[in-house]
Formats: sequence, C-alpha cells, structure tokens
Amino acid sequence: MPKIQYLFNTKLSSNSLAVIDKANEIIEEYSAQGFDLTLRQLYYQFVARDIIPNKQTEYKRLGDIINNGRLNGLIDWSAITDRTRHVRRHSYWTSPESVIDSAAYSYRLDKWAKQDYRVEAWIEKDALIGVIADVCDEFEIPYFSCRGYVSQSEMWAAARRIRKNNLYCGQKTMVLHLGDHDPSGIDMTRDITDRIQMFLRPDGMEHVFEIKRLALNMTQVEEFTPPPNPAKTTDSRYASYIEKYGRESWELDALEPRTLAALIRDAVSEYRDIDKWEEIVSQEQETKELIRSIGTRFDDVKSFLETAN
Repeated sequence: MPKIQYLFNTKLSSNSLAVIDKANEIIEEYSAQGFDLTLRQLYYQFVARDIIPNKQTEYKRLGDIINNGRLNGLIDWSAITDRTRHVRRHSYWTSPESVIDSAAYSYRLDKWAKQDYRVEAWIEKDALIGVIADVCDEFEIPYFSCRGYVSQSEMWAAARRIRKNNLYCGQKTMVLHLGDHDPSGIDMTRDITDRIQMFLRPDGMEHVFEIKRLALNMTQVEEFTPPPNPAKTTDSRYASYIEKYGRESWELDALEPRTLAALIRDAVSEYRDIDKWEEIVSQEQETKELIRSIGTRFDDVKSFLETAN
C-alpha cells in the first residue's frame, strides 16, 4: 500500500504523530476486514474509542492531521477514500479474446427471477455507498444513495420499477432503508413510504411495495453505542423527534462497516430461497464456461465464420 512523501523539511508535533499512529492502527484493523474508510468514519472511530470528543472542531483538526500525515508519507494514500467523487471512463481491451473473457466474467442470470421478493438497499449518504457495495453485489441486489430526501424523479422511477417487478414477475419489492437516527433521518423512511405508495396508487398496487428501516434504530443505538450528537434544533421535525427519542441523535457513519454489511446480509437472507438461487447459479456457470471456451478458440471461430461467408 502506498505511503508516498510529498512534503519535506516539515516537523509534526508529538500529539499529531500520536494521532497518526492511532489512525494507522484503526486503518490496519479495517483493512484486515476488507474495508477502507472515509475521513468521517475514521473520525467516529476516534470518538467511539474516547480518543477525541465529538465536536466539529475536532473533526476539522483530525482532517488536518490526516492530510499532513499523508503528505509526509506516514499514512497510506489508498486507506482514506472519498466515495462522493470518482472519475468515469471507458473500458478498453487488448484483443477480441480479452473482450470475450470479460463478457464471460460479466455474464449473469437474474438470480432473483424466481423469488417471491426483490430486495433493494437504499442508504441515506453517498459517502457510505462503498460500505454496502460488496454485500449488495454478493446478493446481487440494487443499491442506491438517497443523498438525503430522494428526488421526485428517482422516486417515480423506483415506483415504476416496483410496478414492473410485480406485473412481469409477480413479485413484491422490499426496500431496506438505512439512515441517520435524527429528526430528518427518521422522517426519510416515512417519506419514501408515502411517495412510493402515491405513485403506485393509481394502479392499485400499493401492496406490492414494502419498506424496512434497517438502520439506524434505537435498539442498534443501545447495542452498538455510537457517539451521540445534539439533534438539530433548526430541523422542522425537531419537536416531534425529541418527544419520542430525546435530544440526542446518531449518525449512520458511526456504525462499523462490518456491522452495516451484516445487517444487510441478515435481512436479505430472510427474503431469499437458497434452493431457487443455487439452481440459477448452476445455469449461469455452465454458460460462463461456454463463453470462455469461445474465447480460447477464437481463431477457430474466426476461421469458421470467414469460411461460412
């Protein structure tokens, strides 16, 4: 993993070096589990371990120290990720054989086609999409970053997708929603429910959609004890929130990535018939092998087609 020094003749304080050492310890712990971290997730690990207080000034200070640590070659550049920004680019292949091999790798059958439900994971924050990507890919379920309250366009498109699932496959759709435990984060689950049902109502199909608030729930707050924040008094839902939950709120980022992944894995397993799943996996694997064999014998295939023409 790359630790590359770009700044020279700089001296970091002993306090900064201690923070960098602790950051590297947490990074190694997460890397061993197959996860990278955003700066905010790293910050919450410092807070949860009582290393720093939960204050915005401490978040900024930690960010400055981590930045200096990376520039001075003390922290792996690939360990801290920004999941909200990335480059889009085309794919290229070196030969016809390589694109056929890529096609074999990409070939998938719809393993949810014979299931009673289709499951989707919707998460409030774009910065956490990378945390749930692996487990969602494992179960081949769609996953989506709500970025707060979902746009009207995306909500309408989701309702059309749910409608199609039922009309063509007779399936219900289960949306697993993950959001902050704060006035708006709690209300977002209600908002998704109301608007999806509104778009399904003209077809009388409200019953084909279900939603499960997977996280963050008070039982999880009690179990995992993430560090609290004051609920925002400026939020229009503040009064009703504190009446039910009190004046503290909790961010989804504070849960460990493996905890979020486990919550999704357990929930998806409830809606999956493993025998039906494995049947399609077997069919898919047979076709993958056939596609690969075409790639390995590309010259023979080419000669056959040239002769046929």
